[in-house]
Amino acid sequence: MIVGLPCEVKKDEYRVALLPVGIEELTRAGHQVMVESGAGIGSGLEDSDYVKHGAEIVADAATVFDRAEMIVKVKEPLREEWPMLRKGQLIFTYFHFAADRELTEAVIASGCIAVAYETLTDDAGTLPLLTPMSEVAGRMSVQEGAKYLERPQMGRGILLGGVPGVAPAHVAILGGGVVGTGAAKIAAGFGANVNILDINMDRLRYLDDIMPANVNVLFSDRHTIREQLQRADLIIGAVLIPGAKAPCLIEREHLRLMKPGSVLVDVAIDQGGCVATSRPTSHSEPTYIIDNVLHYCVTNMPGAVGRTSTFALCNVTLPWVLQLAQMGMPAGAEQCPSLASAVNICCGAVTNRAVADTFELPWDKRFNR
Repeated sequence: MIVGLPCEVKKDEYRVALLPVGIEELTRAGHQVMVESGAGIGSGLEDSDYVKHGAEIVADAATVFDRAEMIVKVKEPLREEWPMLRKGQLIFTYFHFAADRELTEAVIASGCIAVAYETLTDDAGTLPLLTPMSEVAGRMSVQEGAKYLERPQMGRGILLGGVPGVAPAHVAILGGGVVGTGAAKIAAGFGANVNILDINMDRLRYLDDIMPANVNVLFSDRHTIREQLQRADLIIGAVLIPGAKAPCLIEREHLRLMKPGSVLVDVAIDQGGCVATSRPTSHSEPTYIIDNVLHYCVTNMPGAVGRTSTFALCNVTLPWVLQLAQMGMPAGAEQCPSLASAVNICCGAVTNRAVADTFELPWDKRFNR
């Protein structure tokens, strides 16, 4: 199979979808790999690093998309890339379709096969290709929240951990999954007063066992969320329904409950956001203010730490890239339940139920397990 690795074109995106070791493994297995010149620069990887392991360097993305049978990316194809998608071509990347109807319709129209990192489910029922970036985003959410609580950034002027004689910040985390757990660990390490909210009691019991004393766990309901909004200096939205749009947990009128200058980091923005007032932002323009609440809604948070994120991501994606290159598609999905769970759109048909339900589109059940 001919595998293509284009440069990422999303604003402030510094990750790359394959490491040089991935090129070596693919070529050793008999595949060809084309790499767009400069694809690895944001992660500290030169073209020469790819060439020495068997890659062919090409000048532009159009050549990569035109010749490759499978495209491996990090972020969803953007508008300028849509015309380059073609029928039957495999696209393996993060898509987050439920947050973007226009992208969904463009991919359907292209006839390509969209294999999404974020819905690939392993035998244990976990999301192995989403987990490392969720870990990065969870840790970053506190790092960014702490920065934007500073007064020059229009925050409350709060030091997350406080000092002797002055109380630390109050941090509320909506969701106790991978993002929420990572955020809680970092916020607790800073010395903040941390509350994690979730609806899964088994998860809350587990978190109660492993978290330090300055982390409390609370069952999430409307009343508890409103109570936390009144107390919090920093709110982190960390909810996830795989493949589907994130539930809206904070309405516009709830912002009036929050302290002026408090910060809201909506990590769920990739899936549409869990706050009614959230809208996608970028690393170069990460924040905006509504009702005196500072919103941070960057859709590719891990992209800012490109080298860490690239290595973390490629560690888990490479085995699946190799499997896709070997088996192809749809044969791969027919033989492997995990690959079937990752196919969101196949040759014009929506094969992921959550995406179909989000946009009230027909659901093709061919890969349903």
